[in-house]
Amino acid sequence: MEWVEKNMFGRGSKSNNILINTFLVGSFVALSIRSLTQQREIESLEAEKDSLLNTNKSIKKTIWDWKQQLFAEAQAGTNPVVVPLARLKAIYGELPTTQPQGKKPQPHSLGLAID
Repeated sequence: MEWVEKNMFGRGSKSNNILINTFLVGSFVALSIRSLTQQREIESLEAEKDSLLNTNKSIKKTIWDWKQQLFAEAQAGTNPVVVPLARLKAIYGELPTTQPQGKKPQPHSLGLAID
């Protein structure tokens, strides 16, 4: 116990302050390096995100163009192999689906009764 009091409050307090300050500076440097690394990673991820968004827009436009071309070919009716336009619109969800008369849509359930 005397050794602790002597080193903490006596002649060792100056070296103790130097040790604490060195540790604090080292911690600050380590945190700064980690922060810089994370900032670089964030910037690269943002660049990748922008690239992916542009690619996604390009793919959506290509699909839209193909779909419009397919509709145009089906509407022209020159090729007998092509799927009819009404069927294509039903596949792509552009025509409202009609339900048979007298049938009501049934909700999906697991057969459990809830009171």
